[in-house]
Amino acid sequence: MAVPKKRTGHSAQGKRRANWKATKPETTVCSNCGQPVLAHTVCTACGYYKGEPVRLKDKAEAVKEVKKPAKKAKAAAPAEEAVAEAEVVETPKKTTRKKATKKADETKAPAKAKAEKKAEDTAE
Repeated sequence: MAVPKKRTGHSAQGKRRANWKATKPETTVCSNCGQPVLAHTVCTACGYYKGEPVRLKDKAEAVKEVKKPAKKAKAAAPAEEAVAEAEVVETPKKTTRKKATKKADETKAPAKAKAEKKAEDTAE
């Protein structure tokens, strides 16, 4: 380890320290709220940095605000889409075997009648 042989005088010490000057911090104005803010830092008043929110909650709210107009535009879609959706045919629910056998026993319809009913159901 280096050890100085002689003590540094007050004059030499003062000349060296003459360049240690305190500088005023750079400040800017927040683009969101207009408060003075240190440069390259988040605004302490509103939590924005370069015009965008920094907190996750604020980001989620900003995303919701952006998506809301898109949903309104979708709701105001032409009636043709509504008609196309109305034309969708609902498929009949499948019955279990027990129910199907009970129905067959109750009606006791001939095989031709059963085939005709199946053809009508598939046509719908």
